[in-house]
Amino acid sequence: MPTIPAGVRGAVITGWGTSLPPKVLTNHDLEQTLDTSDQWIVERTGIRERHVGGTTVGLSVESGRAAMEMAGVDPSEIDALVLATTTPDRCVPASSAAVQRELGLRCGAYDVNAACSGFVYALVQAHGMIAMGARKILVIGTDTLARITDWDDRNTAILFADGSGAVVLEAVEGQGQLLGWDLDADGNAERFLYSDIGGFIQMDGKEVFRRAVRIMVDSGQKSLAHAGVNADDIALVVPHQANIRIIQAACDRLGVPIEKAAVVLDRTGNTSSASIPLAFADALDAGRVKKGDLVLLVGFGAGMTAASAILRWGGDDTEALV
Repeated sequence: MPTIPAGVRGAVITGWGTSLPPKVLTNHDLEQTLDTSDQWIVERTGIRERHVGGTTVGLSVESGRAAMEMAGVDPSEIDALVLATTTPDRCVPASSAAVQRELGLRCGAYDVNAACSGFVYALVQAHGMIAMGARKILVIGTDTLARITDWDDRNTAILFADGSGAVVLEAVEGQGQLLGWDLDADGNAERFLYSDIGGFIQMDGKEVFRRAVRIMVDSGQKSLAHAGVNADDIALVVPHQANIRIIQAACDRLGVPIEKAAVVLDRTGNTSSASIPLAFADALDAGRVKKGDLVLLVGFGAGMTAASAILRWGGDDTEALV
């Protein structure tokens, strides 16, 4: 992917929000219906519990509203809504239309389906719109995978869950926060993780693991190169929350200590498009990021897609445009 041209107007994140369904499904709950155990699940995935329930629209409205409230942004100020999801509530129209209505927005709204890479895809697109004149954009990542999970299949039922995360981007004079980015896909691997219309998720776990680490690391390295930084400069890496062994392997190959990774996988499971914003919000709320820190967002997803972005938290010394 190309480097960011000099002089392009940038943006910064000014608010974030999350939403998780109230129902919690633990590994012990799954022990009652599947030939599995809490120990087996934790050792192989790192997951202890996950949230299930709700709708893509409902969860998106909750996280989006929270992000706007933190940013102090009125719905009338939002220039575009980008919803990353692989589980829309309807085939037609896009779920973003209903989210727009419920939030009281008066702007363009559309869905992005890049599976678990979707939030970073949407974030990069939103920065592009900022560069072209937009001032404030709401980016949401939401998935309700419980609806397309076969709860009798222990290979997938232990992994997937529901959730949502959102951020508000605001234009600034100057470079802003995005230093480098990469979007990728390998359609030859599409057959290893998919769900037909009306069907359940089908996954070749071994093949997904093997390819995921490779494409995720490759994307992360490209973003580091585009940003002109190296792994030692990264203060926090926010990986897709798919499997703790994938996160560990990716961190090892990128040269980033696992201690620098934002991990909520044990509490949320794999929430696809919501995965990265949920982990990022958790790290921000915990005070793990300070102004000027470099953050690497990196993930992979069905397709097989990959995406990464390097952010300088807080951007440069500029204020958001009114």
